[in-house]
Amino acid sequence: MTSFLSDTLSNPRFQLLLTAVLSGATVASLILGYQALEREERLEELKSSIPQLADNSHEANKLNDFGAASDAAANKEDARNQALAKRAQAGDFDEELILEQLARNRVFLTPEGLARLRESFVVVVGCGGVGSHCVAALARSGVSNIRLIDFDQVTLSSLNRHAVATLADVGTSKVHCLQRRLIAIAPWVKFDLQQEKFEAAVADRILGPWENGRRPDFIVDAIDNIETKVELLKYCYDNKLPVISAMGAGCKSDPTRIVVGDIGASRDDGLSRATRRRLKLLGITSGIPVVYSTEQSGEGKAELLPLPEEEFQKGSVGDLGVMPNFRVRILPVLGTMPAVFGLTAANHVILSITGYPLDYAPAKGREKMYEGIMTYVAGSEDRLARSLGLDTVGLKTPLTMGDVAFLSEELYHGRSIISGISTKIVLIRWRRPEGPSMYVIGEGKDVQKCSTVRLRDLVCMTKEEATRHEKEIFKAGKSLEELYDQETIERVETKLASAAKYEQFR
Repeated sequence: MTSFLSDTLSNPRFQLLLTAVLSGATVASLILGYQALEREERLEELKSSIPQLADNSHEANKLNDFGAASDAAANKEDARNQALAKRAQAGDFDEELILEQLARNRVFLTPEGLARLRESFVVVVGCGGVGSHCVAALARSGVSNIRLIDFDQVTLSSLNRHAVATLADVGTSKVHCLQRRLIAIAPWVKFDLQQEKFEAAVADRILGPWENGRRPDFIVDAIDNIETKVELLKYCYDNKLPVISAMGAGCKSDPTRIVVGDIGASRDDGLSRATRRRLKLLGITSGIPVVYSTEQSGEGKAELLPLPEEEFQKGSVGDLGVMPNFRVRILPVLGTMPAVFGLTAANHVILSITGYPLDYAPAKGREKMYEGIMTYVAGSEDRLARSLGLDTVGLKTPLTMGDVAFLSEELYHGRSIISGISTKIVLIRWRRPEGPSMYVIGEGKDVQKCSTVRLRDLVCMTKEEATRHEKEIFKAGKSLEELYDQETIERVETKLASAAKYEQFR
């Protein structure tokens, strides 16, 4: 054993291998030691870079009253403006100076008109491109009590169309941004800021009276979300609150096509069309003034941008919206157009409050046509029930004027689905009902008879076509295929599917 160890240790190859192993271990130890020392030094540097709590030189900047990071120069200006506004709103501001600033409006609107404007209370819902220009015009013109409602913040991409926002306002709330800038122009104007999303559930509170108990003299709808827009307009309509609604400024470029008209007359605007459909299903066919554009889309013009295919592959594209039911695709907006919409709305509010003569285009007189169509539907349902052997005395149809307006105007565009003719149009069932065409509730003098007809059952035809349809389908029992070609049947089925979809909004 001893000789084996002696021979091994004296072997040159073993000695070379042992030397290499020891050298490698030494080098590895040096490297690891150096790395450990280096880590220790970096850790010490990192610890020393953290300021001590007692070191006042590293205090975080506090947010100012408008929700933005403080800046010494800006804060001095804001402080002066706030101090002046506080005095002015408390009555400590020379009335002569206010009247001088409003002198041109005073001459135009008369002193009495300007006085009404200064006493008024206006609510603006939505403070983006349209709303901000409207608010700025109202404040400059003399409205002294303004409530701003918007949940959103100023973004960099919105600076192309916002009335007063600057780079310094990016990230701050839109309502605070407007107040911050406008008190520097009209310090006597009182702002009530509501940084929240309008919903029907909070309407009574955020559309409620001013601090002196005064109800809103006017409400401006500058919302670009259909669901919220319809809720606001329905609330104002039901509660008899004066309102003007701004329709879509996106994808528009011709300021000469912007008009003020009744909601029932706005035909060429996408947002207006969708809003009008929902309102008609709620029974509102007219009576709401809107600012809209008659400009038509066309080749080479801007349009709603599609979402990239990879976004669809990731999952639900609805998750991309800032809030549920909000648009997820980008709508191109020329910065000048929201300003024209907003100023037009403000102009309408000012003239309405002051009583200045206003040539307002009336809604189209379609009520008589709707009444005639409702009468025809009632008669058709009565004849159908009698042909089935039912007692139709006192039979009613569950349709409203809004339903008729929606079907005839919005769904069928005032034309027969069969021939495209636009005169003497009526509504009639498309299919002969498989079961009873009416149901009965109660008995005796308390009996109620109601047709089972729904929006999804009715199609638009001329009176002559409807008479033929009733005779062949309801009385003779022919099939639709015997009377119409396949293209017509498919066209009708598409319309009926759309009607079924919109029934959920009734």
